[in-house]
Amino acid sequence: MTSAEYVQAARSLYSANANSIQAEPMKAYMKHHFAFLGIPKPQAKQLQKTFFQQFGLIPIDQLESAVKELWLQPEREYQYLALTLIDKSLKRLGWEAIDWLEELVVTKSWWDTVDYLAAHPIGFLLRQHKELRQKRPAVWLRSGNMWLMRTAILFQLYYKADTDVPQLFDAIRACADSREFFLGKAIGWALREYSKTDPQSVMEFVESERLSSLSVREALKIVRKAI
Repeated sequence: MTSAEYVQAARSLYSANANSIQAEPMKAYMKHHFAFLGIPKPQAKQLQKTFFQQFGLIPIDQLESAVKELWLQPEREYQYLALTLIDKSLKRLGWEAIDWLEELVVTKSWWDTVDYLAAHPIGFLLRQHKELRQKRPAVWLRSGNMWLMRTAILFQLYYKADTDVPQLFDAIRACADSREFFLGKAIGWALREYSKTDPQSVMEFVESERLSSLSVREALKIVRKAI
């Protein structure tokens, strides 16, 4: 099965389950940035299960083209299917996949896809490839693209004790002056998650840096509950 046939099979399955009435509130929730078929998450999860049972995972040499084709579909449910396909293929990805994963970050960008890409496949790849981890986030921070900068902050979200703390703190400092809501929120989220591992270092960092009130509030949610 070619990547085009694979995507067409997904389209046939998903379009047969479309619901225009349910699509409207889903569009509204995403600020009308994207079209939706109207397939709510529980049903979409079951459809994904059915799809992979019927068609399996696409060969690794066609993964990129299949994911990009799903990404081009107008309805947001296909991007969610693409994310699941990537997730199921993580252990088959080589370091070079970072290039097309980066393309996904800056295409049809919104928090729902960017955050998943950052914390899961991109975080996975950068954890496996130390040289990539040292070089690529620095490029994202210099890019001026808010979503790439958010990715540079969030890719270590679930690293816990393996977090490169100086790298995390440097990424936050590079974005701290921005007034972008999504960067301020990412800073707070990353610090809050790391506070589960080392609350003291997070408290000291927040006290020593000039962060937005949004970032501080988000960063210290767990720490303050523990006091």
